[in-house]
Formats: sequence, C-alpha cells, structure tokens
Amino acid sequence: MLDFRRLVVICEFARRGSIAATAASLGYSPSAVSQQLATLEREAGAALLDRSARSAELTDAGRRLVEHAQRILAMVEHAESDLSAHEGTPSGRVTVTAFPTAAVAFAPALARSLRRHTELTLRMEQGRSGRGMREVRSGEVDIALVDDWYGRVRETDTLRVFPLLYDPLVLVVPRRHRLASLEEPVDLRELRDEPWMATPDGEPSRLAVDRMLAEVGGAQPVPWEFEGLGTILSLVSKGLGIAAVPALALAAGIRGIVVREFPGDPVGRDIHAVARASSVNRPAVSATLRAVHVAARTLVDDLAAVRLAAVGGHGR
Repeated sequence: MLDFRRLVVICEFARRGSIAATAASLGYSPSAVSQQLATLEREAGAALLDRSARSAELTDAGRRLVEHAQRILAMVEHAESDLSAHEGTPSGRVTVTAFPTAAVAFAPALARSLRRHTELTLRMEQGRSGRGMREVRSGEVDIALVDDWYGRVRETDTLRVFPLLYDPLVLVVPRRHRLASLEEPVDLRELRDEPWMATPDGEPSRLAVDRMLAEVGGAQPVPWEFEGLGTILSLVSKGLGIAAVPALALAAGIRGIVVREFPGDPVGRDIHAVARASSVNRPAVSATLRAVHVAARTLVDDLAAVRLAAVGGHGR
C-alpha cells in the first residue's frame, strides 16, 4: 500500500526538481528523502525516478503517480476542511503570498481583521508576480493575491478565484512639477521628453506602461530603470523624474508626490485572491478570505481619496 507521507515527498520532489531542494523544503536530510523515494518505488512496484550520478528526474510512471498523489492530497484536504467547517472556530496557520505591492497594501488591514481570531495565526509572504497560483496549486500556501493585466486568471476545477479590485495606472509627479497643478491637463504626448522612471524591462507593470505610451504613437521614452515601485515613488518625490505606477503602490503613503489620472480609459490590472477549492470551507481560510475582501474595500476607498490629490500634502 502506498504511504501517504511518501506521496507528499514525491509531490514535493516534482515541484522542487531535485532531492536537495526537496530535503530543504521538507526539513529532511537528502539521504532521508532518497530513502523515502526508494521505499515508495518498492510500494508502487515501478521505477519512479531516473537517477544519475548528479541528478534525478521523474520517470513516466513517477509523473503518473504524482498526478494521482495530487488528487489524493486534495481529497484529504477537502475532508479536513469539511470536518473543521463544522467546528466553526478559525484556528491554525494560514499562509498568504502576495506580490510586493499587494503585501504592503493588504497587510495592515489583514492584521486588524484577523486579530480577533485568537486561535488563528497568519503568515504573509512576498513573492514575485506570477508565482502565486502555482504555490496555491502545489499546497505551499493557502491564499495568493495575484495581479492580472491581461484577463488570464481563470478558475479551474481545483482553484477558486475571488475578484478584489481594479488597479489602474496613475501618473505621479514631483510636487513642484507643472502637472502638480490639477488644472493642468495631462497629455502623454507632451511628456515624452520628461525623465521617466520605470521598473526593469519585462516586469508586468513596465509592460503596461510601455503599452500605454505606445498607444499615443511616436517613439517611446527610454526610462531609467529601478527595481521596486517603492524606490520609483521615492525618486519621484525627490524631484528626479515622473512615473506611471499602479494606484495600489500609493497605499505605502509616499510623501512629496502629486497623483494625476490619465485621460480616457487607463491601462490597469485586476487584483484577485486565489485559493484551493478543497480548502475554502476551512474556517481559518474562510475567515482570511473575508478579511481580504474587507481590506480590498478599504483600499478602494483610500485610493479614491488620493487620486487627483497630493499624497501626504495639501490635497489630502
């Protein structure tokens, strides 16, 4: 009979790609992982790994077993959720991952909302955009806050998607910039020669900015590139340039900048919460999802107050 714990090990190996990485993730020694996988091969009666002197990879049988194991683990989690749902009290640890801007924006409201659940603990991690859904699917985290620039985030048989808010690009300029006057119209074509600040080429927010600038025609400005929207906002506040950033980045409360809306229908992204279908009824996950929705509504109100106004200055 296949051992449940060893099914967890082979699924983790499929995610991590090596025995060393699997051992580090599970807190075992590499030799212990190798022994667990060898025992699982005997239980399965098939070669699950193709081993060489330097590496190991799943065989066809190993990949098929991982598919079965993932379904089994999901069924076990669903059973646990069903049983705990009848207990009604949120308890245990919930792990949430979010891209950096969302982590900064959502963390305060989540902490306030969940504090009353004394038996629940929250772990919030920052991850790069694009990894959240994979980490939820694999069971590494319970909930992911993900951004969707192109309408590609969809529910599946195993994942539930909860829309939270729409996050448009806004223009941020130094307080002494001519566009700091809200009576001055924003015209992208007149901003081409400005010193632009942007995230590195290939980042989702950078692609959105490039797309917006391309839509007004002509040669696009070549921006200075900096990692992190917080860094970019800080540089703008010091008068070193202008930038187009998602409005959610303003939740950090940078002083010394003025926020302007772009004309027309600006490029933006949808923010979603994603969780496994098998876990959404677990009281701890359900309570955290409710807190995420409350945080989103608060952020929508807060961001509406800073658009068309000076952040931290006379307009607020």
